[in-house]
Amino acid sequence: MKLSLLAWAGLATALVTSSVQAAEWRSLFNGKDLTGWQPYVSFQPETNAYNLVSKHTPRGINNDPKKVFSVVDGLLRVSGEEWGGLTSLEEFGAFHLKFDVRWGEKKWSPRLDAPRDSGLLYFAVGPEGAQSSHWLRSHEFQVQEGDSGDYHSLDGVIIDVHATDTNIGDWKFYAYDPKAPLRKDIAARVLKLGLYEKPSGEWDTMEVIADGETLIHKVNGHEVFRGFNSRHKVDGKYVPLARGKLQIQSEGAETFYRNIQIKALDKPAAEY
Repeated sequence: MKLSLLAWAGLATALVTSSVQAAEWRSLFNGKDLTGWQPYVSFQPETNAYNLVSKHTPRGINNDPKKVFSVVDGLLRVSGEEWGGLTSLEEFGAFHLKFDVRWGEKKWSPRLDAPRDSGLLYFAVGPEGAQSSHWLRSHEFQVQEGDSGDYHSLDGVIIDVHATDTNIGDWKFYAYDPKAPLRKDIAARVLKLGLYEKPSGEWDTMEVIADGETLIHKVNGHEVFRGFNSRHKVDGKYVPLARGKLQIQSEGAETFYRNIQIKALDKPAAEY
């Protein structure tokens, strides 16, 4: 097909405009209400034991009588009193996400003596409560005092990552080290590299850059984790996991979020 010079110029302009629009930041939180998000509340667990089988029944979707998720003074407040997640209605593929987070003062049993904890889940799929009755199947960007930027696998998603072995007592997991050998099929916690959080009560800026082939976590501008080859099991076989919802965790600590923004990637995540 032949195009006139004028037609080619028009096409080029359209392509450039489309590229710019695709790379523009878009706000996911309007500072007024929870438009675009859906609360799922499970319960306040009896203990902090991993994979606790609780006597409680999850409250479910859009059943949040204690206002675990609310808007206060233009900020997204997560009370932490009951556990669960605030789930985006929209799904996202290759994206760059950034958000600000700071801790509140309140803490709740059973985590009164534990570090304040929340988290941002991405490529979240499947039924609510798949992980421990609280959260979706997903990758987690850990938001926790002293540990923000850690990676966690929820409900068996797996990645490959350059890492070494580490542990806390009998709990064995991994520590990210870009110089370490590539470990495959990891469905566990992976400690971030470096400590770049600000003092408690100050705002931290977190980023996730992900397209399925590469997953990147950044804390206040510093890359602290990079994983590869996101996948999960469907009908007994592992398949790529490169698209899903976002979910903000409630996990025993009052937490505030603001400036939640996302944009489509204009190049592979590996090039960031």
